[in-house]
Amino acid sequence: MMLTLTQRQPPNPEAIVTFTLALTAEERTRSRHRWQTEDGKEVFLRLPRGTVLHDGDILQDETHSSLIRIIAKPEPVLTVFAQTPLLLLRAAYHLGNRHVPVEITPNYLRLSPDSVLQAMLAQLGLEIKAEILPFQPELGAYGNHHHPH
Repeated sequence: MMLTLTQRQPPNPEAIVTFTLALTAEERTRSRHRWQTEDGKEVFLRLPRGTVLHDGDILQDETHSSLIRIIAKPEPVLTVFAQTPLLLLRAAYHLGNRHVPVEITPNYLRLSPDSVLQAMLAQLGLEIKAEILPFQPELGAYGNHHHPH
């Protein structure tokens, strides 16, 4: 039996979920896609186009009988550290110029592995660490994201 997930709800730690679905950052940008869970369940996303899922989001199936929690799946990433805030800002600027998805925090930047970008960041004097962690990039200024009012 396939579950068709048609509604997204904000994260709710109290929600009683049927199961969780771990997705990479890229997978969380797909609004229409078929997945198979580890235990063999078929899941079909049918969300409004442009929907980007976030860690903790709750999806509901069309019959309202199942709730599924989305989890940011650990994936290969490069975490970038700088000696100064200015150097971190400079790195964010250069990555933004290349339109790559970047997770931005006050202490580090995180991006998908890319040898050309890694070399550029090293040349700028940043410390780069290859890791396997959940990746939660910014949506970008023109992304289809909705803020609660």
